[in-house]
Amino acid sequence: MNVDYLIVGAGLSGLVMAERLSSAGARCVVVERRSHLGGNCHDTKDSHGLFYHPYGPHYFRTSSPVVLDYLSRFTGWREAAYRVRALARGKIWSFPINLRTYEELIGREATEDEFRGYLKTPDRPPANSRDAITSIIGTDLYDLFFRDYTLKHWGRPAEDPSVCQRIPIRTNRDDRYFTDSFQAMPDEGYTALFERMVVASPHLTVHFNMSFEEARARFPHRHLIYTGPIDAYFHYRFGALPFRTLRFELEEKQPHELDGDGHAQVALQINYTGMEAFTRTVEVKHVTGQSSRYSNVVREYPDRYVPGKSEPYYPIPAPAEEQQADLYRQAGAEERDVTFLGRMATYRYLNMEQAVTLALHKADELRRRHRWADGEKLKVEN
Repeated sequence: MNVDYLIVGAGLSGLVMAERLSSAGARCVVVERRSHLGGNCHDTKDSHGLFYHPYGPHYFRTSSPVVLDYLSRFTGWREAAYRVRALARGKIWSFPINLRTYEELIGREATEDEFRGYLKTPDRPPANSRDAITSIIGTDLYDLFFRDYTLKHWGRPAEDPSVCQRIPIRTNRDDRYFTDSFQAMPDEGYTALFERMVVASPHLTVHFNMSFEEARARFPHRHLIYTGPIDAYFHYRFGALPFRTLRFELEEKQPHELDGDGHAQVALQINYTGMEAFTRTVEVKHVTGQSSRYSNVVREYPDRYVPGKSEPYYPIPAPAEEQQADLYRQAGAEERDVTFLGRMATYRYLNMEQAVTLALHKADELRRRHRWADGEKLKVEN
């Protein structure tokens, strides 16, 4: 079977490409090594019919009208307030750091001006994560929220020069996790959104439980769109790129374990900043709008990534790893008729808005290059 586009991966990036190109008249095949749509954005239901995210939470938010208009073709929305708390030293804290957090630290009310006076102004570029954080908030809040958490999450201490991060600070009492203008969950879940994208793609077929190698041999194609790990594509020519992997444990909660509002924990997400083996617990019932006597919590454990044996989740944000990734990106740029797209294929962290924006850009480029019917064009923001 000859096709115009072979798309490897049925995650968000691959499905946006498939829908856009198929709608322009292209024959597309999407192959997915798992048994479901959506990649890591996939959601499903527990034994009581309650949603959970088996690959970690996905909180949709955007400030892009183009991204919102596009995805709204395939879903309605339920407005969501993504609120996170941190558990440190046996106490629940407001998070990300804001004026409330400072008040909890000092044990009394404070003004924004007082909190600003507590914060510091960095006087030099940070050498590592510890420098980046303590140069702004000092050691008390750093030790409370970031020292052990960084080691757990990245597998490297915050003092390691390969780990550097910047953190959001709010000098007011805004405790929302994100500040994007639109924050909502698909009203029937992410999987329903992806299923509608497939239905809306007239020249698309999807094959599950199929490897890239099998698909490449089975489907001669004009152009390949690859969303898997870029180092695997090149058979680890420059060595395996380091990732952090995760594992997840679903805990179904009984009525006696819930509070008066029907929840198992006080917020959507609780970050555990000490030396617990896990980094966070997530109860998406806070934002799905489902009503039930039951609930569920997903507990997230970070771990060392082993190529071919564990799932790659987070690219390591470090200079040496970036240099290694550049070798693969350069090799990718030299591949004829191949587009590398998505977090794993670009070795860059992308949120959902960024993934959709890049896929819309790439789809428009291919439609122009291959002279597909114009159809309906989306003006994508730069």
